[in-house]
Amino acid sequence: MSRQSVTVIGLGPMGRAMVSTFLDHGHEVTVWNRTAGKAEELVARGAVLAPSVEAALGANELIVLSLTDYDAVYALLEPAADALSGKVIANLSSDTPDRAREAAAWAAGHGAKHLTGGVQVPPPLIGRPGSSTYYSGPKDVFDAHEDTLKVLTDADYRGEDAGLAAMYYQAQMTIFWTTMLSYYQTLALGQANGVPAKELLPYATMMTSMMPHFLELYAEHVDSADYPGDVDRLAMGAASVEHVLHTHQDAGVSTVLPAAVAEIFKAGMDRGFAENSFSSLIEVLKRPAV
Repeated sequence: MSRQSVTVIGLGPMGRAMVSTFLDHGHEVTVWNRTAGKAEELVARGAVLAPSVEAALGANELIVLSLTDYDAVYALLEPAADALSGKVIANLSSDTPDRAREAAAWAAGHGAKHLTGGVQVPPPLIGRPGSSTYYSGPKDVFDAHEDTLKVLTDADYRGEDAGLAAMYYQAQMTIFWTTMLSYYQTLALGQANGVPAKELLPYATMMTSMMPHFLELYAEHVDSADYPGDVDRLAMGAASVEHVLHTHQDAGVSTVLPAAVAEIFKAGMDRGFAENSFSSLIEVLKRPAV
């Protein structure tokens, strides 16, 4: 079966993993990177190194971008904009939903079609079962290239709005970064009390394993905008986070993170949510005080 040829621009760890996966599945791949030396191993495996961005764009209809952010996208593509007409840009670079919408409009202005992508896994998991990428943009464009894109990861199409894939990706990153920071905060507290990370690990794992129940319950609260205090009350939560804050203060570790949490709880109390579930804090986060 003939496989679609593809261009990949950007050969950081993610870009190299994508090119390698395409090659493993029999796709012809043209590559370009500002530092050409990063392509040597891939060229040895059969990739074609384009001499310029224009040549890379001209080689194939489907262009996969794996760059740091959209500033890098514009820096590379704007000087070569004349070569964009008729191309499909699968932009797997990270940025904000609004910037994704702007990029889609910019691409359309140059005769190209834009698919926003948000890769949900790190480079070592590209091409592995269970990996996935959010996509949004024109449905017909996604459908036409879905089989090729699914060589890299499963494809989770989120809709026509170019910003939606970026929103889902940044939402996922919000959970990841804040969860990992809370874990590091816990480990710092443990170390300050002579408890190594490996001893705290099973208890941290136990706590995270309980989270799906709470996520499901509080999603219902948020979607209904009803925050009953039958299971928990914000007043009790506010007292608890004050105890957390003081525990970290007493241990002499950073209190930046627990202090921020306590401030959000205080804002909820000030809004009159004391007898509501702490899910009512969504109202604070949606409409923070000026």
